[in-house]
Amino acid sequence: MLFDFLASKVSKDLAIDLGTANTLIYAAGKGIVLNEPSVVAVRRKDRRTSELWIGEEAKRMIGRVPGSIEVFRPLREGVIANFEMASLMIKFFIQKVHKRKTFVRPRVIISVPSGVTPVERRAVRDATLSAGATEVFLVEEAMAAAMGAGLPVTEPTSNMIVDIGGGTTEVAIISLTGVVYSSSTKIAGDKLDMDILDFIRKNFSILIGPATAEQIKIMVGRAYMDDDVDEIDVKGRDLMDGIPKTITVNSNDITHAIMDSVNSIVDSVKLALEQCPPELAADIIDTGIVLTGGGAQLKHLDVRIRREIGVPVLVTDDPMTTVARGAGLMLEDIELLREITNT
Repeated sequence: MLFDFLASKVSKDLAIDLGTANTLIYAAGKGIVLNEPSVVAVRRKDRRTSELWIGEEAKRMIGRVPGSIEVFRPLREGVIANFEMASLMIKFFIQKVHKRKTFVRPRVIISVPSGVTPVERRAVRDATLSAGATEVFLVEEAMAAAMGAGLPVTEPTSNMIVDIGGGTTEVAIISLTGVVYSSSTKIAGDKLDMDILDFIRKNFSILIGPATAEQIKIMVGRAYMDDDVDEIDVKGRDLMDGIPKTITVNSNDITHAIMDSVNSIVDSVKLALEQCPPELAADIIDTGIVLTGGGAQLKHLDVRIRREIGVPVLVTDDPMTTVARGAGLMLEDIELLREITNT
């Protein structure tokens, strides 16, 4: 009885944005308490794990490790691709948040893409339970993003959210705590990185890694070309002679590299509006479209969507944490959480 009383005084409950690129954790009453890459590195000896690195440490090892160490990204395109590594990662992050207290068994809200299959949902739930959770609620990323963006999801007006993560882009129209329309496409931040990597390989015969491609996207990536051209030096390996080489690319090069993928994201927004009931579409003309997720930070993306669709477009403050903050708000209102998960 005493233990239960003391435990009730310290909130254990967590909301997790289990992303392809990054995992964020929101603790009830504290806010965002963890934001680390979804990466695991393992050194095995006699088929057993002898050393383990997770999060930021593991990400720094990508492309820089000997053959005795394997680096994993446990999630691919928004879903678990390696159950063992995902379980290890979630358990590590939960324990890190709770200061290595292994006896803590939190209730966990975890966000998932709208397009996941029942098998994939079960994998997320099982991985979280095996990591020490006592109860798991699965919520759609788009709904969590809408709440994190401060949209009035409980009111009878439609709100449109576009969450561009690492593995998926979620487009949803929400009204009265329900998702009226949702779509999930696997064209998102990671795809843009690969577009840049492939472009530089084909046009400059230089091989770079995904981390370098990501930095190029962040520094000079744009959703459309303009007269304000920026340049960046890129270091990689020359495919002709195998030696290191530095080249210079500009923002127009990168815009050209990612254009097909950006077009697909814009088309998914258009399709959502085409599928939307007329009354809800009329609401969106007034309320606009809200962009969240790391991909929402691509320069000029909001302007590009506004020009092509003709409705207001807003990027949330700190878009990378929007889903985690929205899931965290559900921790504070369990009745709303149950209503959302049962809708």
